[in-house]
Amino acid sequence: MASVLDVKESKAFERMIVVAGLPVGGNHRSLTKLVKSHFQDIKNEGGVVEDVIYPTRTKGVAYVIFKEKKVAENVIRKKKHSLADKFGPFQLTVSHLSEKVFSSVNATLDLSVFLGQVILESLVRDLKKNIPSLCFSPLERNGRISVQGSFLAMKKLKESLLLKASSLLEKDRSFISEGAKWNRQSPGRSLQRSSNSLESLRSSVPKATRCGETLVLDTDVFLYLKKKKSWFESTLKRFNVLCQESVDGEITTICIKNAHSGLQENNEKLVKEYIEKLSHALHFELRKETLALEGKEKREKRTIKLACEQLNSKYLQVLINFYETHIDIIGPSSDIYLLKEEVMKLIRQTARRR
Repeated sequence: MASVLDVKESKAFERMIVVAGLPVGGNHRSLTKLVKSHFQDIKNEGGVVEDVIYPTRTKGVAYVIFKEKKVAENVIRKKKHSLADKFGPFQLTVSHLSEKVFSSVNATLDLSVFLGQVILESLVRDLKKNIPSLCFSPLERNGRISVQGSFLAMKKLKESLLLKASSLLEKDRSFISEGAKWNRQSPGRSLQRSSNSLESLRSSVPKATRCGETLVLDTDVFLYLKKKKSWFESTLKRFNVLCQESVDGEITTICIKNAHSGLQENNEKLVKEYIEKLSHALHFELRKETLALEGKEKREKRTIKLACEQLNSKYLQVLINFYETHIDIIGPSSDIYLLKEEVMKLIRQTARRR
């Protein structure tokens, strides 16, 4: 698997861009050629491309290295990039290396829970109109659809669907209430379909929305918030609330509930607002680097891990997460840059001593 660590020349980072929003799946070689062709096109402010690193650990993300730093800057300045593909054009997100923690999130939605309540095609059209930055695949017959976009856009999508589900639940309750008044003699059969739809929608709405407060965060942002911000734990204790987390890949859903019954429900809402504001600020403040371990020899893996461990106590504002296949380094941009340089230096020194 490709890694930015494979780029030996440190100045190459200045000529490298991160490209997110690429179609997931398909032929990697063909897609690599397509990406290279796009960024060599003068119409796209492109120039000579030295290398395209793809696939990477992050789905739908590639690294493009230009021969000149100026070309990389021009490409990023253009902002809007659309990649033509047999499945349709894909809107790309282009940024400097380490410019953002999250480039792109992929999700598969099951909209079948809305069947019988709304026309799914109309629902998808409304979502596309309200959140134009998201890319939707064609809607399948079973109600499933793939979506790709930034974390903030994906968060807005989830909130929109929850709001839609909640409004339909309210309509169903009103309908059942009116039906009960007019059909007291034989209410069962006429309300059967509506009740089934109600149960289907109710099961699709997370329990957290019916008990306590729920909040959707990027997993890396949440981990940083939890492990590097003492404010997080102190706030939970101060307001006497509990935080239950459910991690699903790049997205973490947290449920905020009062620790004891009888406490003010307003506490849950206040804590949610505080966490939401801080996490939103961190989303734009934090940067992330990923050091790939997959495909490397045991000795090389150990060298990279030891280098990160040695520097861990020096950079207190940086969170280092160790995984079997990679190491994630998350923190402020300046700290990430300096730590990365020191890691590379330690690796080179260790290699020379052998």
